[in-house]
Amino acid sequence: MTPLITVKDLCMEFNGNVVLKGINFEVAEGETVGIIGRSGAGKTVLMHLMRGVDQPPTRGAIIYHVTACDACGYIGVPSEAGKPCPVCGGELKPVDVDFWAEESAAMKRRIMRRTAIMFQRTFALYGDDRVIENVLRALDDINYPAERAVSRAADLIDQVRLSHRMMHIARDLSGGEKQRVVLARQLAKNPFMLYADEPTGTLDPETATLVHRMLIESAEKNDMAMVITSHFSNVIKDVVDRAILLENGEIKEIGAPDAIIGRFMENYSDVEQHEVADVGEKILVGRDVVKRYLSVDRGVVRAVNGVSFEVGEKEIFGIIGKSGAGKTTLSRIISGILEPTSGEMNIRIGDDWIDMTKPGIENRGRAKGYIGLLHQEYDLYPHRTVLDNLTDAIGLEFPKELAMRKAIITLGMAGFTPEKSKEILDRYPTQLSEGEKHRVALAQVLIREPLLVVLDEPTGTMDPITKIDVKHSILHAREEMDETFIVVSHDMEFVRDICDRVALMRGGKIIKMGPTEEVLAHLTEDERKVMGAGGAS
Repeated sequence: MTPLITVKDLCMEFNGNVVLKGINFEVAEGETVGIIGRSGAGKTVLMHLMRGVDQPPTRGAIIYHVTACDACGYIGVPSEAGKPCPVCGGELKPVDVDFWAEESAAMKRRIMRRTAIMFQRTFALYGDDRVIENVLRALDDINYPAERAVSRAADLIDQVRLSHRMMHIARDLSGGEKQRVVLARQLAKNPFMLYADEPTGTLDPETATLVHRMLIESAEKNDMAMVITSHFSNVIKDVVDRAILLENGEIKEIGAPDAIIGRFMENYSDVEQHEVADVGEKILVGRDVVKRYLSVDRGVVRAVNGVSFEVGEKEIFGIIGKSGAGKTTLSRIISGILEPTSGEMNIRIGDDWIDMTKPGIENRGRAKGYIGLLHQEYDLYPHRTVLDNLTDAIGLEFPKELAMRKAIITLGMAGFTPEKSKEILDRYPTQLSEGEKHRVALAQVLIREPLLVVLDEPTGTMDPITKIDVKHSILHAREEMDETFIVVSHDMEFVRDICDRVALMRGGKIIKMGPTEEVLAHLTEDERKVMGAGGAS
């Protein structure tokens, strides 16, 4: 196979911390390579260097083997050498480009115009524009002929199977639909290389499988190479031709996907035991909660339709259901972010019961200070260190010594070892993996010492081993802080492992509530398929 990219002795350091250590491998023209490793292994840093994002490597080189047209600036793949340029008809000549070398800056910009990248959490869409307008903007960015743009945009939308959403506003799409619009926008660039960083990390299993299929079909249809990072073994198994196992910034093995997955899963064990929780008195009570809103497409929508439930102190209570069932809307009402149309949402603070449906500093204002929310679209302050993100950036004033002590303890509750906690205090979010960012965001919630924590898809971007760490961190927080959790998730394996009771929602209603195994047994086959019940994510 013809090499397209050669990575040679690549090393990367941040403030003296070595993130990548002597990385060597090749990507062939048209090949799909998967990079698997747990959070913090260096996957995202490696991908960003290959794409040309952020800062140059500390040492080593990334060589692009391409063809170039001197007449118009077109960049092609190696197999096009000697052929006429598809843009102007000039000759395509082979050239090797040291991607990060200063003298290659102009060629780097040309290459980047023929490569594309998808991030796991940043959908990078114009939220108020329609789907087709988003794709048209991408075509305009590359100066695609205006007279053919609408037809090309429609073709791209059809390619990612979203023709039935062409006129929908982007912000109103589901996560999987947004990710497919992102893919269409990237394909508009006609790339010879697509980088996908955890492209389905926050999606439910069925939607993730659909996006995987879109990626495979897009690669085949467009003769496109891909590099995909993931810590989910099914992504590697479903999509890639060849896999790389990355551990602590080093390549441990390169080979067939099944072999690499087997090596990656060797340390996937869960032996830590916890005491059975002694659930206390009621701390949260919802009565006949209703939330209605108007939709241009669907008229009056009853997102939550007469829901009643109770949660006890130290309980881990799950809310599950298919996309659109109403679980996220309910979680936002519980958190005090949304005001219901009718009904009550009462939380006990000390000896007082506070109805969060009532506005005012003594009602919802008082209650919100004792409720923590970690949403799957969390954000850390990018220009502040981890320590600052955990303390002064969110309005907590501690003396420096106490701030560090409190931060290290709280990071431990979020799944970090004491050594790792100390190591990352002075790092910035861009120097963390996505899984590490997620755990810092969880620590940001816990450091406020809430009475109740709502976790919206808490394991969406985590590898299996990190999921175990987070599961235990939640259980430790329950045991050591008498913490109460509400978990909104489509990860049924995680729900089964951690929740004491579960509420299953359909069409805005709770149709089954009780012990976790009893409710999971009540799922329909369609719900099992969509939510991954009975299998790993």
